[in-house]
Amino acid sequence: MQVLKLTRNFVLLLALAGSVASCSMLHKKKEKSTATGWNYNDKDQGNFSVAKPKDINTAPGLVFVQGGTFTMGATQEDVMSDWNNIPRRITVNSFFIDKTEVANVHYREYLYWLENVFGQAGMDSVVDQAKPDTLVWRSELAFNEPYVEYYFRHPSYNYYPVVGVSWKQATDFCIWRTDRVNELELMKKGYLDSRSQVKKEMNGAGQDNFNSKAYIMGEYQATPGRTATSKSNPLKDAQGRPRTQVKFEDGILFGDYRLPTEAEWEYAAYGYINQNPQKKQKGKNRGEEVVANKQIYAWKNDGFDNLRYTKKSTFQGAFLANFKRGAGDNMGVAGGLNDNSAIPAEVNSFIPNGFGLYNMSGNVNEWVMDVYRPITNDGKDDFNPFRGNEFKKVDMTGGAGNLRDDKGRIKMVPESDSALRSRRNYQKSYAINYLDGDSTSNVFYGYGVTTLISDKSRVYKGGSWNDRAYWLSPGTRRYLEEDLSTNDLGFRCAMNHYGSPESTSKSSQTGTFFPPRRNKR
Repeated sequence: MQVLKLTRNFVLLLALAGSVASCSMLHKKKEKSTATGWNYNDKDQGNFSVAKPKDINTAPGLVFVQGGTFTMGATQEDVMSDWNNIPRRITVNSFFIDKTEVANVHYREYLYWLENVFGQAGMDSVVDQAKPDTLVWRSELAFNEPYVEYYFRHPSYNYYPVVGVSWKQATDFCIWRTDRVNELELMKKGYLDSRSQVKKEMNGAGQDNFNSKAYIMGEYQATPGRTATSKSNPLKDAQGRPRTQVKFEDGILFGDYRLPTEAEWEYAAYGYINQNPQKKQKGKNRGEEVVANKQIYAWKNDGFDNLRYTKKSTFQGAFLANFKRGAGDNMGVAGGLNDNSAIPAEVNSFIPNGFGLYNMSGNVNEWVMDVYRPITNDGKDDFNPFRGNEFKKVDMTGGAGNLRDDKGRIKMVPESDSALRSRRNYQKSYAINYLDGDSTSNVFYGYGVTTLISDKSRVYKGGSWNDRAYWLSPGTRRYLEEDLSTNDLGFRCAMNHYGSPESTSKSSQTGTFFPPRRNKR
């Protein structure tokens, strides 16, 4: 009997040991700091929250553009004698850009939100400032009055590109879009209470509306959602309690929508990835480091530069873009219309380029972020070149709790030049005139007297429904004051891509990593 009891106890001990082993296997190993050895996300060791490195999701409407090097600038004879885009080799990092131009329905959604949030709060000026100028369709010697009334509002034009929008208005739209996308993401994940959030905002919230930067800085107080207050909330504070405030480093919020830089826009327009066929090597797709031909338009050359589809198919002979073929020819002859569009066409018309982007040549010109200079490529960096920087900081004069302006955005002011004297990388906050002659010679652009160029002149690209083929080349560039608009000028948004420049489908490392070699003895 005693032997039997010992045997049973031994079996029980083995079973207990097995269950402990299985539990320890199920228990996830804590990620450790390679600098201090302390655990991350461990309530017993301070609960320093570290999100797993991962590639960011693509925000609504955007397409991933893998960066690279290309020759930016003129691609054909300078028939306009501008000589304002000297060819130069540059590198653009990976980024996101809208698949299509921003359409009328998207901009009406923006106005609808403004009317409910600010209009009901008695701030009608905010709404009025955002409205597109529909009078851009008027002409003294043309009957375009119906477009003034119907192009922006009528459902038939829902997905036609919005026009009559200035650079400033386009920039404000980007800020609004960032806030709405991040607000929805927080509501979907349960960190904001969706019912109270929408009801409060759309009932005349005015200044007290959701702004991404204000939320991150703790200047916007919202009702937490179910996830934020539950024990299952993966975000914890130092005491292990559910954290209701999401930080940017948690990897939940998206980056900022913005206008693309001129370099980004031109690079995306060419879609050179089409000229770099990918082959599978050891489970990975990789092409050669080569671009076979310099393109003139946004689509891949098919033996020669052309404006029509040349391959044998139902599309053969069809125009590849919406543009003006010649004087008085905006769409061709009845029964055989060439581009089938007298004015702008729907934003997803025609064949997309190598990155899957529509109408990078033709349809409407598009605003980019850059300030215009005739020889802008001469002085710029060769990595992510851009002119138009104004370095700013948060305006703290109002004190915490009072950092927002009348639109609910964080107030920003230029950095003080006196505080920048010890810096090596920049000494002035206003960098728009940097290295273009003005800051050293004290000679400034005499706008309206000696030139039409000023610090408010912004670049636009791409050609339009009312332009000749020359302007369809992504290398061409023109400019307009940032507070003006036309009936052939629209925009699309972009966003930074964080992390590895290679992929958005899965987490990947930067650099080339080789497996460790075994030491041979």
